[in-house]
Amino acid sequence: MSDDRPAPEDEAGQEAQPQRPARRLSGRAKLILAAVALAVLVIGGIWFLRYQSHGKYLEETNDARVEADMTTVSPRVAGYVAEVLVGENQDVRARQPLVRIDPRDARAQAAQADAQIAVAAAQADAARAQVQEQYATIAQARAQLAAARAKAAYDAGEVARYRPLAASGAETRATLAQLEATARQSADSVRAQAAALAVQQRRVAALRSQVRQGEAQGQAAQAQLAAANVDVGATVLTAPVAGRIGDKTVTVGQYVQAGTRLMSIVPLDRLYITANFKETQLALMRPGQPATIAVDALDGIDLRGRVESVAPGTGAQFSLLPPQNATGNFTKITQRVPVRISIEATPAARQLLVPGLSVTVTVDTIGAKGEIARIRDQQERSR
Repeated sequence: MSDDRPAPEDEAGQEAQPQRPARRLSGRAKLILAAVALAVLVIGGIWFLRYQSHGKYLEETNDARVEADMTTVSPRVAGYVAEVLVGENQDVRARQPLVRIDPRDARAQAAQADAQIAVAAAQADAARAQVQEQYATIAQARAQLAAARAKAAYDAGEVARYRPLAASGAETRATLAQLEATARQSADSVRAQAAALAVQQRRVAALRSQVRQGEAQGQAAQAQLAAANVDVGATVLTAPVAGRIGDKTVTVGQYVQAGTRLMSIVPLDRLYITANFKETQLALMRPGQPATIAVDALDGIDLRGRVESVAPGTGAQFSLLPPQNATGNFTKITQRVPVRISIEATPAARQLLVPGLSVTVTVDTIGAKGEIARIRDQQERSR
């Protein structure tokens, strides 16, 4: 007779399941687990030792990019662009012609300055000729003065000779009076001739000043000519450095003012990295330390570099409006300091690098690992 009673249920209302005996790990499984645990411990220990010996001295940041000291090409003179000799993204060499500005205005100014030089030279020559003529006039005036003095001396001698004769009655008083009048006229003539000679001598100084004035005008005109020639040469804009043309905005027929930005030249052979490290990463960072550079554009290729310099302030200090922490509420934010890093790359790799590319920089600071201890010791001794 079968037992039609329902199977016993557990407290949750479900049928009770038969209990299975607990499975035990075999000896081989235990060995595998032990080996895995040991391997994890060994790898973790190696990683910890490596981190303590070298890893903690590697400072990394992805707030970095490729940069270059770009040169802006601007004209020195205003004018219409006659010719553009380069294209966008073209490689140029140093002193290669880039743009030609219509030189006719500059050449006209140079011709005007040249004419002023000729006029000034002619004025100086005319003044020199007048000086020579004046010397001849002075010589004539001296001769006339000498003759007047000789006549005055003669007339004075006649008066002296006739005066005793007139006193004795041998000569008449009228004759003596006529001789005295003639002597006075001769003396007046001497004074007049001496005054005229002085006037002629003073005129020499005035004429010499005219010579110097003409020479000074000639020198000023020569300076204007030199400036005009500089402007003529400046109508041809050349590349100050070798590099690649970028941001070209100039076209033929365009009127440009002096100082207008026409294009930029990027010296691709002098690229560098600006890495913005946190202030907490700079304790052991020194110029000359090696760096590893991972460029996003060069997938899987690491470049080498070296720390060139550390900026003398955080990036916020050199902004247009530096922060004033003494005003308002203050929230402490970890600052970043720009670090310049040189790039050691092959020519093939440099051809792929352009300013603005994002990079990740890792600097090995192990060479300065004892700096903090030395600073701490110095501070202890200075107390």
